[in-house]
Amino acid sequence: MDRKLLDLLVSPDTRQPLSLLDGKGLEALNRAIAAGSVNRADGNPLAQPLREALVTRDRKQVFRVDDGIPVLLAEEAIPTAQIADFPAA
Repeated sequence: MDRKLLDLLVSPDTRQPLSLLDGKGLEALNRAIAAGSVNRADGNPLAQPLREALVTRDRKQVFRVDDGIPVLLAEEAIPTAQIADFPAA
C-alpha cells in the first residue's frame, strides 16, 4: 500500500490513524476467522481469511484491504476484542 495514502487514512468512526496490520496480528485474526468466531461490526460473520488489513492505533478495530483498496466502512470494521489471542502491540 502506498505510504502517502496510508498516512492519510483514519478509522471512519473513531478517527484514529491506521497502519498496516503486522504478521502476528494477521495470523491471529485469520485463525479466529477459520474457527468461525469473528464478526464484523454489523454482526455479519467473516468467512474468508484476510491477506492484508489495517489496524487502528489502539488496536481495537481492523479494516480489511481488498486488492490494495482499504474498505473503510464503519459497519465492516472488525472489533479485535472478540479475538482472544490478538496481540496488543
